[in-house]
Amino acid sequence: MAVVREFTLPDLGEGLTEATIVQWMVEVGEVVAVDQPVVEVETAKAMVEVPCPYGGVVTARFGAEGAEVPVGAPLVTVAVGAVPDDLAGTGPSAHGSEAGAPTGPADAAEAGSGNVLVGYGTSAAAARRRRIRPGGTGPAPGASRPAEQVAAGQDSSGAEAAGVPGAGAVAAAGARTGANGSAAARAADAGSRTVAVISPLVRRMAREHDLDLREVTGSGRDGLILRTDVECAIRTRQEHATAGAGVTDAVGAAVAAPTGEERIPLRGMLGAAAEKFSRSRREIPEATCWVDADATELLAARRAMNVPGAPKVSLLALLARITTAALARFPQLNSTVDTKTQEIVRLPAVHLGFAAQTDRGLVVPVVRDAHARTVEDLSAEFARLTETAREGGLSLAELTHGTFTLNNYGVFGVDGSTPIINHPEAAMLGVGRIAAKPWVHDGELAVRQVVQLSLTFDHRVCDGGTAGGFLRFVADCVEQPALLLRGM
Repeated sequence: MAVVREFTLPDLGEGLTEATIVQWMVEVGEVVAVDQPVVEVETAKAMVEVPCPYGGVVTARFGAEGAEVPVGAPLVTVAVGAVPDDLAGTGPSAHGSEAGAPTGPADAAEAGSGNVLVGYGTSAAAARRRRIRPGGTGPAPGASRPAEQVAAGQDSSGAEAAGVPGAGAVAAAGARTGANGSAAARAADAGSRTVAVISPLVRRMAREHDLDLREVTGSGRDGLILRTDVECAIRTRQEHATAGAGVTDAVGAAVAAPTGEERIPLRGMLGAAAEKFSRSRREIPEATCWVDADATELLAARRAMNVPGAPKVSLLALLARITTAALARFPQLNSTVDTKTQEIVRLPAVHLGFAAQTDRGLVVPVVRDAHARTVEDLSAEFARLTETAREGGLSLAELTHGTFTLNNYGVFGVDGSTPIINHPEAAMLGVGRIAAKPWVHDGELAVRQVVQLSLTFDHRVCDGGTAGGFLRFVADCVEQPALLLRGM
C-alpha cells in the first residue's frame, strides 16, 4: 500500500531562510528515485538542485516557478510503496548500505535516504535516474491542479490522481515510455513546442519581465534561446509600449505613456548582496590605505615560471601566494569579530575569497586552505572556480566561510578602489591595473609596470601600524618576488 510522504524545503545553511523556485525538474505523476533532484532553487548564495529523499510517484508540487518558498514549507509529496525497486531507486546505491541508506520502498517511506544535507544536497554520487509518467495519465507540463486536491488523491474532476498507481501500471508505463523518450512524450502530450532553454539566468530574466519564452525564437544551436534573445524581446516590447499612442485619463485628456522606468526586485542573490553590503557598512568601522608598487619583476617571474610543459601560473595565483605569506606575518587580518561576545576571533586557516564577475552578478568563490597550496595549485583552483562561477554551478560550500578576500579590480581597467569588506571578514586586499608608468628605478627615471595596492580593514581588529605593515610587505614582495617564490 502506498504511503504519501511530504518533502519540505530543507535547511540551506548560512542563515538562509528561503529560496526562489527556478524550475521544476519533475511533473506530478512522475516516478522519482531516492535522491533524484526534483527542483532547482536559487538561494541568496547560489543555484541549488534539491534532491528528494523518497522514491515513488510525485502526487503534488507546491509553488510555481518564480515563487519564494520558506525553509520548512512543503515542496512535493511522494507516494512511496507501490513502485518497483528498480524505478524507485531505493536499493543499495553509491552511498552504500553502511551509510544507513534504506534498502527498500518501505524503508524509504519511513526514513528517506537520509542524504539531504544542510545546504549542500546529497552525495555527488547520486546520479539522476529516469523519470517516468505512469500510464500517461498525469497532467501535461505547465498544467496545474490545486495542491489540496492532488494531495488528497483527486484531480479537478474528482477522479483518482495519477500520482498513486499500482505497481503494474508503473511497470507498464516504463515499458511504453522508455528511458530516453519520457521528455519527448511529455512534450507531445502538452501539445505545444518545447522551450529550448538551458540557462537559469535566461529563465529568470524572462520571469522578471513577464516574458513568455514560447514566443521567443532562439538564435542558438538547434533553436536554443540565449540571453541576447531574451534581451532583444524585452527591448522590442518596451519600444512598442513607448511608441504607442498616448492614453486617456479619467477626464478624456491625453497623457504620455510612462517611459523607461524599470523596477528590479532586490531578491535572490541581488537582494542578498545588497543586504550584505549594507550590513558591512553598518557594523564594520573600515579604513583604507594604499601604495603604488613596481610590478615589473613580478611579471618577469611569472614569465620565467610559465615555461613550455610546466603548469601555467596566473598572476592572481602569485598575488594570492604573497597574500597568504603576508597573513602569516600579520594574523590579525585573518580574523572576524564576534559581536555577541565582543571578541576578536583569529582564524587558523586562510580560506581565500576572490571577486568574480558573472552574468548573474558578482560572486566571491572561496579557495579552501589557500595558505597550504602551491602557486600551481592556486592557479588551477582559481581557474576551476572561475569557470564554474560563469556557468552558475558553484555550490554553497564554494561560496561560504571565507576568511580574507583578494579583489583584482584591475581587470576593469581601473587603478584604485575603496571596496566594502566581505562581512564577516576583517579585511580585503585590492589590486588595480598594472600599467606602464614613469618610475624611479636604481636612481634613474624609467618606464616600469606599476600597480596600486589597497587594503581595506576592520579598525576593530588592528590599528594603522598593522595594516600598513601588511600592505608594505605585500608591496615589497611584488617588487622583489625572488626570495618568496623560492619557497613555493
